[in-house]
Amino acid sequence: MQIIRDFQFVEPEDRGASVAIGNFDGIHVGHQSVIELARSVAPDAPLGVLTFEPHPREYFAPAAPPFRLMRDTARAHRLEKLGVEKLYELPFNASLAGLSPEEFARNVICDGLGLSHVVVGADFCFGKGRSGTAEDMVRFGKVMGFGVTIAPLMERSDDVVSSTAIRKALTDGRPRDAAAMLGHWHRIEGEVIGGEQRGRELGFPTANMSIEGLHPPRFGVYAVLVDVLDGPHQGSYHGAASVGVRPMFNGEIPNIETFLLDFSGDLYGSTLSVGLVDYLRPEMTFDGLDGLIAQMDADCDKARALLAAL
Repeated sequence: MQIIRDFQFVEPEDRGASVAIGNFDGIHVGHQSVIELARSVAPDAPLGVLTFEPHPREYFAPAAPPFRLMRDTARAHRLEKLGVEKLYELPFNASLAGLSPEEFARNVICDGLGLSHVVVGADFCFGKGRSGTAEDMVRFGKVMGFGVTIAPLMERSDDVVSSTAIRKALTDGRPRDAAAMLGHWHRIEGEVIGGEQRGRELGFPTANMSIEGLHPPRFGVYAVLVDVLDGPHQGSYHGAASVGVRPMFNGEIPNIETFLLDFSGDLYGSTLSVGLVDYLRPEMTFDGLDGLIAQMDADCDKARALLAAL
């Protein structure tokens, strides 16, 4: 998949794509349906996605609590798995935010990227002050010469599939409900960083990763599926992971610490994708290390049984 980050200097071979437009945080089943529409309405055109980095919400409210379900790199990996050929990841800055809806349609979609067709959700808003609607995009497309398809919102049982609903499920410790809306396990992706090596001292060496900037799931212990994306131990594993602040050791900064079952090796510097499958228990404190170790043994046994049943 090719990533293009500038709409003003686009090579001729990168024009003419059929794209889905949106932020695509989490790339849930609703997002996937929009991308599939972009594929089906123009099967002979390159399949693309037009999105923004940083997320516009981060740009307008930088001090707000973390809300993203995935970082840009994880989003790119997921889009590539869906068969997206061209990812137009435009820098969201004052210049882009200041474009009127008509200027966005003309300068970015028509003249800049030269898109042949765009697909947007029924609730899509764009342009300065989010003043443009999906219907406006249809009108601009007719005038400027690109096709527009409006994708309906996707519903499941009693609710509309949305990133907000997925965040709520994760906050509640319901990763399987989140996965049902995502169409895949909710994954935390990042580089393994150095820790205090307490897990190694306890007989449970963990791969530590930052969750900075991400919406934190309910703190506690999870059964997880782990993909090591690079390095000598590249592959898929089962594991147990702790998300939170490590109250037993007076931690303050949330992170995720993952123990890979039946694994031996050094993962420092590798990139991991950790999929949350089942919430096992909340964070706890113990009277001593023996109690902690016994609980970690029990956590791993439970994770092993749950993951074996998938």
